[in-house]
Amino acid sequence: MADEGVPAGEVVECTFTVASELGMHARPAGRFVTVASRYESEIEVARGDEWVSGRSVLSILSLAASHNTVLRVRATGHDAEQAVAALGEVLETPEEDT
Repeated sequence: MADEGVPAGEVVECTFTVASELGMHARPAGRFVTVASRYESEIEVARGDEWVSGRSVLSILSLAASHNTVLRVRATGHDAEQAVAALGEVLETPEEDT
């Protein structure tokens, strides 16, 4: 019997470095969650051994990821590869000055 809570499909996990000079504060975390919401895959983010939901700004903020912190992004589902690539781009693109 399949677990109905886990999306069917592949599991993709990649490592990325936070490029934002200020780290993963509210704005980049919000951007990350916005991009994550475009995909059906289950999305998780980790710093070290601590995994959190990639769909929660507060969970991402709890990782306290500063500039150059290495994070792992894992997606499970039919669009996992696309999700991880898009989320990696969010993490590795420096924030523009506003």
